[in-house]
Amino acid sequence: MLALPLPAPSKQSLRALDWFIFFLADVQTGFGPFIAVYLTTQKWTQVEIGLVLSIGGIVGLIGQMPGGAIIDAAKSERLVAGFAITTIGFCALAYAAMPIFPVVVTAATLHAAASCVLGPAIAAISLGLVGPLAIGERLGRNARFASLGNGVAAAVMGTAGYLLSSRSVFLVTFLLAIPTLIALSRIREEEVDAARCHGAMPRELSDKGDTNVWHLLRQRPLLIFACSVLLLQLANAAMLPLMASVVTTRSSQWATVLIAGCIIVPQAIVALMSPTVGRKAQAWGRRPLLLLGFGALAIRGLLFATVRDPYLLVLVQVFDGITAAVFAVMIPLIVADVAFGSGHFNLAQGVVGTATGIGASLSTVLGGFISDRYGSSTAFISLACVAAVGLVLILLVMPETRRSARGA
Repeated sequence: MLALPLPAPSKQSLRALDWFIFFLADVQTGFGPFIAVYLTTQKWTQVEIGLVLSIGGIVGLIGQMPGGAIIDAAKSERLVAGFAITTIGFCALAYAAMPIFPVVVTAATLHAAASCVLGPAIAAISLGLVGPLAIGERLGRNARFASLGNGVAAAVMGTAGYLLSSRSVFLVTFLLAIPTLIALSRIREEEVDAARCHGAMPRELSDKGDTNVWHLLRQRPLLIFACSVLLLQLANAAMLPLMASVVTTRSSQWATVLIAGCIIVPQAIVALMSPTVGRKAQAWGRRPLLLLGFGALAIRGLLFATVRDPYLLVLVQVFDGITAAVFAVMIPLIVADVAFGSGHFNLAQGVVGTATGIGASLSTVLGGFISDRYGSSTAFISLACVAAVGLVLILLVMPETRRSARGA
């Protein structure tokens, strides 16, 4: 077997990718909870706000696989990413300028569609720059800068919303699209290898059967991993909203501060741990880290069910940070492992992204139903059990996907 050529990207391109991810996280933060706050100030009903958010969620779910396929077909991932960022910037401007139903629905739809392209584009550009052997550490670095961007943006936008108005959040989001595009332009096009971006092997190493889409979609490790990610989201997505309700009930005066702490603590853990996760994934393999992520999620659910002090609940969020750090790196990394040589890396990302969306959508329904019927403690224990099922799936069924330097 021939050894894979080792890429040597310039420091300029690597640093530009860091800042691109940082500013992109800033831009995307503007479309989080701030939308509901802003539309409420514009006298929208909760039904109208819920409809807009649901439309965005549905488009985001069904657009995962097409978004990945678009990146796989693209001649320039940078160009597609630039177009998506520009679209998102003008969507933010539309929210600020004309908060009427047709404009907001259109903006929400376009934002969700553009986001379906951006996720695969980041991973593709990263893979194209550093190659499959260094992608683990690079993805850890990506997660660190995304986490830092989310934290900084939340603080800046929260301050702008408090001092100015909720409308200013979207103006800030539009302005942040400019440095995002500048950072993207600093990534040298010639260093982003198109074949590597799509997960293709060099021509002399490729096997035509391995490049077939249906061959990829029948890959047992990909299907098992997609199921495990679905279980991850099914267990995880409802935990923070349920915990926020519990905190509000127990300590309404400090609820917003405590919930902010519950968001900041995991972001800090992700920023600290992600590069280490990327390095250890190559040294230890993928499965031990996946087990760590699912184990931390199960422990978190059990602690939420038993801890009564609302202030201690903030400390429990350390386990959320561990899970988030592991899977922020592991999801694109394992997809890169499985799709290696197929030329359809980004389509495979779309498959796992679809599983993510389905799991997250079902989680809030499941958690809310159990909490209303049997209480929040039972809901947390149930979600912890789902995480335990995911852990057993990884332990007993998921194969190791790490590849050697020989590309075997």
